[in-house]
Amino acid sequence: MSDFDVLVVGTGAAGLTAALALADQGKCVGVLAKGKLGGGATEWAQGGIAAVLEEGDSFDNHVRDTMVAGAGLNDREVVEMVVSRAPAAIARLAELGVPFNLGEDGDWHLTREGGHSHRRIVHVHDATGWAVSQALEKAAVAHDNIRLLPDMVAIDLATGRHASEFSTSGAVRGLYAFNRHSQEVEALTARATILAAGGAGRSYLYSTAPRGATGDGIAMAWRAGCRISNMEFMQFHPTCLYNLEVKNFLITEAVRGEGGILRNPQTGERFMKTVDERLELAPRDIVARAIDAEIKRDGLDYVHLDIAHRGPEFVKAHFPTIHEKLLGLGIDITTDPIPVVPAQHYTCGGVVIDRHGRTDAPGLYAAGEVTQSGLHGANRLASNSLLECFVFGEAAADHIVANWDALPECGPIREWDESRVTDSDEEVVIQQVWGEIRRFMWNFVGIVRTTKRLERAKNRIDLLRREVNDYYAHFRVTPDLIELRNLVEVSDLIIRSALARHESRGLHFTLDYPETREEAVDTVLVP
Repeated sequence: MSDFDVLVVGTGAAGLTAALALADQGKCVGVLAKGKLGGGATEWAQGGIAAVLEEGDSFDNHVRDTMVAGAGLNDREVVEMVVSRAPAAIARLAELGVPFNLGEDGDWHLTREGGHSHRRIVHVHDATGWAVSQALEKAAVAHDNIRLLPDMVAIDLATGRHASEFSTSGAVRGLYAFNRHSQEVEALTARATILAAGGAGRSYLYSTAPRGATGDGIAMAWRAGCRISNMEFMQFHPTCLYNLEVKNFLITEAVRGEGGILRNPQTGERFMKTVDERLELAPRDIVARAIDAEIKRDGLDYVHLDIAHRGPEFVKAHFPTIHEKLLGLGIDITTDPIPVVPAQHYTCGGVVIDRHGRTDAPGLYAAGEVTQSGLHGANRLASNSLLECFVFGEAAADHIVANWDALPECGPIREWDESRVTDSDEEVVIQQVWGEIRRFMWNFVGIVRTTKRLERAKNRIDLLRREVNDYYAHFRVTPDLIELRNLVEVSDLIIRSALARHESRGLHFTLDYPETREEAVDTVLVP
């Protein structure tokens, strides 16, 4: 008898969408959060959700914009699937109570963001992710078939080698998780498991990602034998607030979409006019590289993003969260420019899945930022991320239910054994290694790369991997150690993927291979 029908790792948009779809179809679902509920990236999303809703827009336009941003590496069939399901996903969220902004005509207000040819971003002011999270969590808490499990830090997926009767089967039977309250590791079983654990943003020194974005799902899937793809495509958001105390506050893409201008703080020059004809509405990789070049050329700490010319009433109505936050830091965006720098923002690569969310391991599915679904290609188009979560969360749930009898049986798994390890009195080692990884990843595997920098990063990660594996083998697990082990894994996958791509495409720009090859090919790593 399993603990659950289905286990879901992650309580963001992808995880809760899947959980609700499964629960509505009669499945008993356990949903793990490694901290409190809503602590993931969904809650932080400011901009909105992309969907074709404006008269004159079309699915073909949305597909084309996505493919252009993705530098031709997208899977067109996947893009068409996701884009076509967007309006229905928005309607379901509205039914759950998400209070999308309305326009003067009574329909949903649509804004525009970089890379989009039309207004198609449905939003709740500048705090869409928070509103979506609240609605999904409220529905999950109220559902009798869902059991929410906060403060459970997933460690590893359980396969045949973890079974009570050892097996060589790679089918996933559940997982092991560290319970923060009991300080013990628990073995949880399920017929199917869905990874919705988010990305790997915290492998970089500067990131808009939440504290828990340490690539846990990607690392666990890799250790369970799944292919990982396109990890070199780490998206750097062009506009993160530059503030020595607040290090990861995002200034939404919609600020540029509504007329925000990027200027050199020394000269006041609008530098995007010499970079791209789309100016501030160019895709994120182009804008991020332009800002990075401006900062490096003139020795700046930041550039300015100016929206004040739109007037106080407009600014406060469209960006109330940003206005209030920055006002508390001494910046009035109705009169003053915002100091911004690029920061790691989104992991475009991840666990390889098909259109049903299936991974290489039987019984294991994945959805959201943890995956490489084929939607984003070499660069994610703004506001396609939440959309991917809803579409693939539901797709995974539907496939599990439709193929329930064909899923592998999940017999009992062994209890976690820590009899041979001891407590550590050197937690400083974890913090030291964590800091070292984030710094060399930023310096050597950042916005602009070279082969020599990547090789230096590879040498360092190989050394740190040996240190962390030795530490993991001799001391009891803690949440910090679990995250560090995963951080080493995903950093290595990023570096290996970047070294394997001998061209510049989308988010991967290298001075040694500045041209883009004619054929677009995924980078696929096999365990």
